[in-house]
Amino acid sequence: MSKIILNHEVSGLGGAGDVVDVKPGYARNYLIPQGLAVAWTRGGEKGIDSIRAARAARALATAEEALTLKARLEGTTVPVLVKAGASGRLFGAVKPVDIADAVAAAGLGSVDKRKIELSSSIRSTGTYQATIRVYEDIVATVALEVVAQK
Repeated sequence: MSKIILNHEVSGLGGAGDVVDVKPGYARNYLIPQGLAVAWTRGGEKGIDSIRAARAARALATAEEALTLKARLEGTTVPVLVKAGASGRLFGAVKPVDIADAVAAAGLGSVDKRKIELSSSIRSTGTYQATIRVYEDIVATVALEVVAQK
């Protein structure tokens, strides 16, 4: 196991400023190259305080914003325009980036594509549900209407 300091929130590991133990290959091949974490050092330990202070300052403002965003998302059905055949079968699948773009196009605000979770892959037109983590412990369930482009 190797110790790392997270720069950003990573689902299943923790938030920015957390020191976690992960397998060396996961840290070396994914977390560090993606900029999500840095290797733990004694000098890096001092930087944790500044990361946590910045996170706490953002937390107060974003908690209120997250609640309003959740209310907007849950109160609306978001149309997702996709290319589909005559039978309603999609050419590909709906990805989280497509959902994030559809939410922005509907004027509901911007959401991070990495925080969108689908229970199953969407491969045909119809009505579906998606879960969006808008804040640490605030989760919105969004109704999606997948429709074919004309």
